[in-house]
Amino acid sequence: MKMWKILSLVVFLNVQLFAVGEAGAIFLLIIPGAGPAATGEAQVAKVDDAYASYFNPAGLAFLPNQELSMMHVNWLPNLASDLYYEFLAYRQHVPNLGSFGGHIIFLDLGEQHRTDEYGNDLGTFRSNMWALTGSFSTLVSENSSIGVNAKIFQQNLIDRGTAAEAGKGKSTDFAFDLGYLLKTRKLNFGVAISNIGPKISFIDANQADPAPTNMRMGIKWEVFNDNFNRIDILFDINKMLVSSYPAMDWDGDGIVGGYSENGSQGMGDYNKDGQIEIAHTDPWYYAWATSWFDDWYLGGDIDYPGLHNEDRDGVIGGWKWEDANGDGVISAENQGSNSDPDWVYEEMVVDSNGEYNEFGVKEKGTGDERKFSAELEEIVYNFGLEYWYTDYFVLRGGFIYDEAGSIKVPTFGAGIRFAQYGFDFGYTAGEEGHPRANTMFFSINMEF
Repeated sequence: MKMWKILSLVVFLNVQLFAVGEAGAIFLLIIPGAGPAATGEAQVAKVDDAYASYFNPAGLAFLPNQELSMMHVNWLPNLASDLYYEFLAYRQHVPNLGSFGGHIIFLDLGEQHRTDEYGNDLGTFRSNMWALTGSFSTLVSENSSIGVNAKIFQQNLIDRGTAAEAGKGKSTDFAFDLGYLLKTRKLNFGVAISNIGPKISFIDANQADPAPTNMRMGIKWEVFNDNFNRIDILFDINKMLVSSYPAMDWDGDGIVGGYSENGSQGMGDYNKDGQIEIAHTDPWYYAWATSWFDDWYLGGDIDYPGLHNEDRDGVIGGWKWEDANGDGVISAENQGSNSDPDWVYEEMVVDSNGEYNEFGVKEKGTGDERKFSAELEEIVYNFGLEYWYTDYFVLRGGFIYDEAGSIKVPTFGAGIRFAQYGFDFGYTAGEEGHPRANTMFFSINMEF
């Protein structure tokens, strides 16, 4: 398999899984378990098995005995045939103390071909990502509990950099999770914040990405139970607690940056008032709050990037569109060849107050155009339904609604329980060709 597979996977995870292009280590957000996969990934208030160590560690405190769970899935089958996701979890109850547990995640990206900066083939290598998590949970009252996870994770994309790059395409990082669960006779409420930790970097620490800190909150409602038949409704919301800001002309002088942090004029990232204007992210200890407002209240002026990255001049706008003939478009004439085009915009003029760049792309907007609905569109909604016949057979259905990530797919599945064993199957549907469509999940639980 060519190197494109790594690039395709990373792009897909960053763009279409929670729409979290500003975060790193996105593999930590891949949902384990055939049962959770079948209920639209809604699980934070249910957490009644060893998968609680992933979704909400607080759920472990209510579970007696010991349990081992495992899952295997051919991840994103429409993207590549050799991407595999493995999950192994364990829990054990300790009377008068609480419950211990944890899980291991392993994502195999398959075999890649290495090339140098000139395109020469340098052989093959394998890429993978893994995470090791330890959990503890205890009761704080008769019907509520708290839980915590500590994890270490590693991403092994490539064993060395290209050309003069220092270091390797490898990162080792740590993070922790917090969870809370409240159980009543018919209704459960759960909330968990996962992957709280420092920024993640590979070869260049200056290009580090925030950890994929995520808040999951939801309910489980038992709507019917006659001791033989039971129906449960599950609902979760997911919100990335990551604040990311594009390059912004905060002071309206038409230039991004231009000053140092102490106010010296030159090649700096700040404006004269000390505000950072280059693209940046908030640290995690701010982002838990600012992530609810970064695309609305805190975003400042809406600026649009230039047509070509190599032609960005650090100036917002600077050109004015004068539609002399009134046809609603900028007149242009190609005076060059197909291999060396030379576009001339006859109706563009230099103007420091202009909203456009020299290519006719709008670069200025206004903060008034920002709406809180942009924040709501970044929330992922998970719906699930379970029908149990006694405690031995279950049918599941669900739906994943992710507006920003363009994921709107139904899910299905079933499970059986026999003695201390449980077998579950989950299926994610979707449009033909979508990387997540037609994904099948298989998992086994063993309680003892």
